[in-house]
Order: sequence, then structure tokens, then C-alpha cells
Amino acid sequence: MESVCSTSEPYFMDIPTSTFSNEPLMDFTNPANVDAMHEALALVKEKAGKKYPCVIGTQEISSSSYISSHNPARHKEVVGEVAAATAAQAKQAIEVAHEAFASWKQVPVKERALLLQTVAAKLRERKFEFAAWLVTEVSKNWNEAHAEVGQAIDFCEYYAWQAGRLECPEELQQPAGESAEWVTSPLGAGVVLAPWNFPLSILCGTTLAPVVAGNTVVMKPSPRSPVIAALFFQLLQEAEMPPGVVNFIVGNDSEIGNALVDHPLTRFVSFTGSKAVGLQLHERLGKVPQGQKHFKRAVLEMGGKGTIIVDETADLDEAADNIAVSAFGYQGQKCSACSRVVALTAIHDKLLQKLVERVGRLLVSDPTSPNIALGALIDERAYDQAREYLTVGRSEGHLSSGGIAKKDTGYFMWPTIFAGVKPQSRLSQEEIFAPILTMLKARDFNEALQIANDTDYGLTGGVFSQNEERLAKAREEFEVGNLYFNRRITGGFVGSHPLGGFKLSGDGSKAGGPQYLSNFVQSKVVARAWPQSEAVAALENER
Repeated sequence: MESVCSTSEPYFMDIPTSTFSNEPLMDFTNPANVDAMHEALALVKEKAGKKYPCVIGTQEISSSSYISSHNPARHKEVVGEVAAATAAQAKQAIEVAHEAFASWKQVPVKERALLLQTVAAKLRERKFEFAAWLVTEVSKNWNEAHAEVGQAIDFCEYYAWQAGRLECPEELQQPAGESAEWVTSPLGAGVVLAPWNFPLSILCGTTLAPVVAGNTVVMKPSPRSPVIAALFFQLLQEAEMPPGVVNFIVGNDSEIGNALVDHPLTRFVSFTGSKAVGLQLHERLGKVPQGQKHFKRAVLEMGGKGTIIVDETADLDEAADNIAVSAFGYQGQKCSACSRVVALTAIHDKLLQKLVERVGRLLVSDPTSPNIALGALIDERAYDQAREYLTVGRSEGHLSSGGIAKKDTGYFMWPTIFAGVKPQSRLSQEEIFAPILTMLKARDFNEALQIANDTDYGLTGGVFSQNEERLAKAREEFEVGNLYFNRRITGGFVGSHPLGGFKLSGDGSKAGGPQYLSNFVQSKVVARAWPQSEAVAALENER
């Protein structure tokens, strides 16, 4: 393989371009794309209700018990059923992954990276179909669904592009009479615990990043959106992923999740989910069961309480447009979503009025129809939690917009804004994961920044201002892993906006960034003393 260690460019294999570029967003002003989407939705409707096995190595695991996935917008409609694995099968899966690691780690980086490119190509071929599954199983609108498929493709291409860095040693000082070398190796068999809200892109990225680094994986998606995961695993098989390198199981989170996390052969855990579960995992991973001979690496992304600050120098129309998208895109069910706006008192009421006007135009319905802004919440549990926050909001603030929830056919909630909320209120401190936005006032920019930082979370934040001194202050003092100026705080691009938070939002691992693969390798330094005659000759040459 041609060495890339002498250049600053990451390494990209045998494809026409030498640089990474993001997958283009879908243009639905093109009638051909609208027709293709309708065709894909019809295809998904035909395939709905099928049963899918779990797969461990070469063995398909059927079960007497299946987990049913329902369409959130039509909650009586079964999207599909996936076999429910047991704790014993979870242990079997990690053991099979451990066995496969012995051969997979020997596969050259270039071959592993080419496999990711094959996965990307197959996703690209079926872009409309996977988008239609996202519309159906997790109620994303057309734009959100296609953006997620594009992000999954980007993760494949970007991590393939970055994989060559694993073969480039860090430069070390070379002491007299010795050579010193830095080498990396994969960790081993690990566990991917993926969330329901991005059931394709996050599952894809968190699975294939360790795989391209030479590790093997047990892939466990959320039981709230398992069908897309089953289809993605089938795609990996079509791309000729070797058996055992990725194993697919679904089941009760606590039962099989704990079995995977606790197993002494588990080398790392990549988790995306709530703060509460992430903290439990962090504690659990610190325990060393009998037979374990290593620390378990943890890669944790645990949610957020995204805050946007708006001052009196901002373009309020631009701010309102971007806040609406950040707060209500995918029904607010994003860890990066804008949950709070801290507006300076001088412009608070005017900004609120503009937001109410924009939110009133957003359409809420079954997202199988085009032009729908908000689909349904993921399930009844999420719906009930969101309704509870409506009650909390009415006691803690003033309802300015929305506040309506209906579940006759699906779990729908209209975009909601509460104003007059205090910084220490539940609405201002807790991650809500629903289309509920909280408005707070601040006397000046310093107080706004103080309010924004006064939370357990530190994932995303934003500032709308034309004051360069304030932007510079926010750059230094806003305690978030992803900070955006004069743009929305969601919709980040792989390679440009690597995601990972501060504080209790996670370990800041920065998915989709140039350092992400380093989470899944370990480093070794090899020092070698030269024979005395060679050392003397080397010293003479230096003179």
C-alpha cells in the first residue's frame, strides 16, 4: 500500500476523488425525486409486517418471542417484527465476535476501508428505500429521512477516508543510539448500543468506525426502532461483511445490554442515549469481573439541553428561522435540538412574536405526505412524557404557542413555546426530547451566557449576534462541544461538525471527526537499541 504518512491529507482508496465530500441533500422541488419517494413508500408498505432474525456469526437466531415495531404516525400499523435475543445469546454474540477478531485484525486497513465504501455504495443505491423506512418506522419527514441516509453514507466514506491514518505512526524523538516507533492496534470485540432516533446513521457510524479500525462488534439497536437495523445488517451481509465481524441482536435493553456490557471479553462499549443510562453504564464499566484482563473503553454520547443566545445586534428574522428548525426538526427528538432560547430583554418579545408566527405555519401530520414539518413522537411512552412536560410548562411559564397533543391515530404533538420560564425550572434544566421550546430573558450578554452554562449538559449551543467581542467571549466560555454562530445548532455535517459534548453530555469523542477512530485503537511504543558499532557510526555522521 502506498504510504500517506508523508502528507497532510488523509488516505482515500481506489475511488475517483482524492478528497471527502458530503452526500448531497435531496431536492424535492424535482418532480422525479417526489415520484421516487412515493414509489419507495409504496414498496415499504408492501414489505411491512415481516419477521427478521437476529444473527450471530453464521447462525440466524429465531425466537418464540418477537419485538414488534409500530408506525408512530399510525400506531396500529406493524412495521415489522425482530426476534428477541436472550442474555445467553448476548453472551454468545460477544464470544463469537471475540473469535472473529483474531482474523479480522489481520485484514489490511485498505481492504477494511474498501468494505465501508461498498456499504456506502449500496446505501446510495437504496437511498429512497431507506428514507421511506425512516418515514415509516420513526416518523421522520422526507427531508429529515433523506438527510439521515446521507449522513450514514458520509460516515462510511469519511471513516474509510480516515482509516489510513491508523497506519501513520506519530513522530517521536529519536534518542542517540536508539530508534523509537509508535504503532497502533485494534482493541478487540466491542458492543454498540445505538439509539432509536437515528436508527440508521448513528447505528451505521458507531458500528463501522470500530470495524474499519480492525475491531469486531455486537450491534444492538434500540428495541424501539429495530426493523431499520435489521435491514442495515442485511445490507452489510450483501456487502460481504465476514461472519462474526458484525453480529446483530435485539432485546430488552437491561437484560441483554447488561449481559453484553458485563462480559469479560467486551473490550469497548459505544453508547448513544440518555444521561441516566449513560451514567449507569459508566459506573458498570468500571467494575472488573473475573476473567477480565483490561479496562473497558467507553465512548459515550448522552444527550443535551441545547441553548441559543440572541442579543440586540442579531438579525431577528434569521434567528427565528434557525431557532424554529433547531427546536422542532424531527419533533425535537434530537440530542442536539434547541431546547432553550435565552434572549436579551430588549428584543425578547419581538423575537417571541416572530417565533410564534413561524411555528404556526408548521404542518403536523403523517410524514408519508410531502411538506409535513413534524411527524409523530416515537411511541406512547414518549407521548406521555411530553404531555407531562406540557403540564409542567403551564405551571412554570406562559404558553405562547402550541400545547396541543393528540393520539387518535398517531402520537402527535404540535410545536410548543413556553415563555417566562425561570433558569432553575424543570423545563429549563431537563432534557425533554419533544417539540417544546423554553424562552428565557437575560439582562445582558454575560447573564445570558451564565444561564446557558448553568445546566448539567454541554452538547450544542448557539449565538445570534453581530458583536465580535461577544462572539469571542462565547467561543471561550460557552461550555459546549459544538458551538454555532448565526446558524442553526442542528444539521451538522460529517467532517465539518464532528459531534461530541462536554460535561454530562458525554466524553466529547467527536463522531464524524478526524480523531474518532482513535477511540477504537491502542498504542504501543517500540524502542530498539542499535548495536554499539552502528551507534558510534551514527554519532560520527552527525559530527
